[in-house]
Amino acid sequence: MNPAPTRPGQPAHPGQPEQPDHPGQPGQPDHRRSPDYAHLAAVGPYFALDTSPGGPPPGFRPLPELYGTGPDAPLAARIRVVARRLGTVELRVAASILHLGLAARFWSVGLGAAVLLGTVPTLERAWVRIPDQGPIDLWTPPDQPSTDAGSLGDQLHRAVLVSRLEPLAAAVRAAVPLSPGLLRGNAASALAGTLRVLDPHAPGRARELVAELLDRPPLARSGVLRTGRNGTAFRRTSCCLYYRTGPGAGLCGDCCFTRPPAARTAAARKDTA
Repeated sequence: MNPAPTRPGQPAHPGQPEQPDHPGQPGQPDHRRSPDYAHLAAVGPYFALDTSPGGPPPGFRPLPELYGTGPDAPLAARIRVVARRLGTVELRVAASILHLGLAARFWSVGLGAAVLLGTVPTLERAWVRIPDQGPIDLWTPPDQPSTDAGSLGDQLHRAVLVSRLEPLAAAVRAAVPLSPGLLRGNAASALAGTLRVLDPHAPGRARELVAELLDRPPLARSGVLRTGRNGTAFRRTSCCLYYRTGPGAGLCGDCCFTRPPAARTAAARKDTA
């Protein structure tokens, strides 16, 4: 699990995207065979989905275990690890940053597959491994082409928002008190960050899907997405608390604040002195 964004103003995905070696046109499924999710890894590590035959590799556990609750649950334990690495005693800060990275991981697999392969993996039988560094590893049995009659936007809504991010948010809130609005903002921010990485590969389709998802509940009113010839930009209506990781942490590029709240308070006191 990635403990923190690379730096404020950058997407949660490390490194620069590389052009995937993918046959055919983005977003056009090949109904003759199962989707080849191996192509997703060329975009970046957050997009990778292992579907190798023979069962999950060693060290993997069923994905639902990630949503377990209690002090010894994997998510609660990982929050404490992230807090130590960030150098903070505020578990809610670590929980928010961890949630943001996990949301980016699930969005990357879902949106990347939708745009580049024309299908959305459900991850219903997925297994997960938590590495010491970097995004979580995901393995799932090879899928047959999707038979979901809904649009790709509907499939992404169900497969990522409803099936992955809703139980993830519940597990995070069971471990550490965080507002639902903050977690929705994290989900929207992670989706926008995924778009920034994926945009060079299929800008039109990726932008359409992200705009659709941000315009419908539960992400509606969680931020404003702007797109243009120079790329995309997102401004959320909540804060992920990254600025609280240390005095010099600063703000993320999509933060609702223009400067850290502590600095704003100090400036206000100076103006009234």
